[in-house]
Amino acid sequence: MSAEFVCLTLIAGRSLRDELFDYLSEQRDLVSGFTASDAAGHGPDVRLQTSAERVKGHADELMVRTILRVQEAAQLLERLKATFAGSRIVYWIMPVLEFGVIDVPNG
Repeated sequence: MSAEFVCLTLIAGRSLRDELFDYLSEQRDLVSGFTASDAAGHGPDVRLQTSAERVKGHADELMVRTILRVQEAAQLLERLKATFAGSRIVYWIMPVLEFGVIDVPNG
């Protein structure tokens, strides 16, 4: 059984923040919104770009998450691969068992 919704997570260098936010905001046919937070990248494949990162021992990165239908995630990922080729954006897709909004009850 496949999930109707998935969470697409992107990890990118903070230098891509504005470009990535603008790009995702333009993909209105697929992306209704996203959540972003700062992240610290660790590991042998992480590139420490600045002297500050080398001193801290981690890369300053950005984590972006969006919830989409399975097919929409596949389409968005193909677009991202074409637009951000060579950017070293890391991604993964995970199933979402349930998705909704807890709202103010009708009064």
